[in-house]
Amino acid sequence: MKKQIVESIDLLQYQAASLLLYQNVLQQEPGLAYLQLVQALSEYAYDDSSLKSLACLQAYGKWFKSLAQRNQNWQDYLIGQILWDHNPFSQQAQKVKLEDLPSALVAATHFDLQILHSLYKIDSKTVSQWVKAATDRSLPLLESSNHIAGSDCPLKLKLKHLENWADSIEDLAIYYQQNGTGIFAEFRALRWYGGELIGIPTPDSIDLTSLVGYESQRDVLLKNTEFFLAGYSALHVLLFGSRGSGKSSLVKSLITKYSDRGLRLIEVAKSDLKDLPKIMETLRDVPQKFILFVDDLSFEEDDDSYKALKVLLEGNLTARPPNLIIYATSNRRHLIREFYADRPRPSDADEVHAWDTMQEKLSLSDRFGLTLTFVSADQETYLKIVRHLAMEAGIKLSDEDLEFRALQWATRHNGRSGRTARQFIDFLQADLFIDKTSNPYSL
Repeated sequence: MKKQIVESIDLLQYQAASLLLYQNVLQQEPGLAYLQLVQALSEYAYDDSSLKSLACLQAYGKWFKSLAQRNQNWQDYLIGQILWDHNPFSQQAQKVKLEDLPSALVAATHFDLQILHSLYKIDSKTVSQWVKAATDRSLPLLESSNHIAGSDCPLKLKLKHLENWADSIEDLAIYYQQNGTGIFAEFRALRWYGGELIGIPTPDSIDLTSLVGYESQRDVLLKNTEFFLAGYSALHVLLFGSRGSGKSSLVKSLITKYSDRGLRLIEVAKSDLKDLPKIMETLRDVPQKFILFVDDLSFEEDDDSYKALKVLLEGNLTARPPNLIIYATSNRRHLIREFYADRPRPSDADEVHAWDTMQEKLSLSDRFGLTLTFVSADQETYLKIVRHLAMEAGIKLSDEDLEFRALQWATRHNGRSGRTARQFIDFLQADLFIDKTSNPYSL
């Protein structure tokens, strides 16, 4: 192996080990595989045995696979990790102007960005050439591309062409202020699971334009969300009504519309409501806005987990974070199941203040500042939804034929609702396609 290559590999090792703030950039699988590959090449440079050569091939294969699984090349991966990294600089830059940050922190960031830029310039082609020098084998490589995943982000494009990444520190600070770091920068939708936040890589992206039939409820929810994003005291919302009316879809569509304004949706299961105080503190100092989404909310008569929800809705001595509100859906107006036996009756065995107990149960839904009611779709509303979805799907049937089929479907299946309309259109679209392909001369 040439002396120049050996010197470059040694320098690369020292640089990677010298990172002060951005060490986590290299702690995911592709970064660790990269470091292992560089280590294997370094060992071969001082012991060119066949065993060391084989170790280089294995390390390269592991690195290649880790990047291929993410559908990224090394350079794209590195830029993404820098923009998502959660470190003292990215944390403080979200809250404090760059000029007010400690000078030592800014200097450390400059230092790390210069090192990371050196790692960036050692692209897949260069590494492949090093491996070839150690193994005498030409290996496939993940070429650098002119397109970066998520290249609609101006900073990603700027870093791709910048001569010195240390010059990007001001842009980087602004990016962290606007987009956050870590899991909140990487994911638009998350769920609370096992006592921690888990990112959802492929959220159910629903476009508001596909939701018709409940325009007034949609407009009120959008207005409340706009208030929230503008920094005003928005209201917690209960979306109550018949099944299949689009309550959950309406909430999920908000991340499609507002994620670029810092909105994040966090799904919380009813069984995890006891963790609400922990969730509140996790999100309190994060710059994004969060909607806690509780779907299909209801409680059994002996279920007291609703008490944690009541505390968040009305508060206690701990102030509710201003960047957090709750949107819940339910098929029941009164969220806690009530029995006639709960109502006070004159008996020695009954609770003296039974009315107070019953009112506590009934008051939970009242604690939502805003209740949006979704009534069952009548025939006109149902057909309106069907026509809209058929137009989006490119289904070309006469109105009479489409409506006849839609009404038959509703009668034979789940009744009239937005969900039924969606199921009908999905089935019809596939059915028409199969008919056409099996008989290409059919109209």
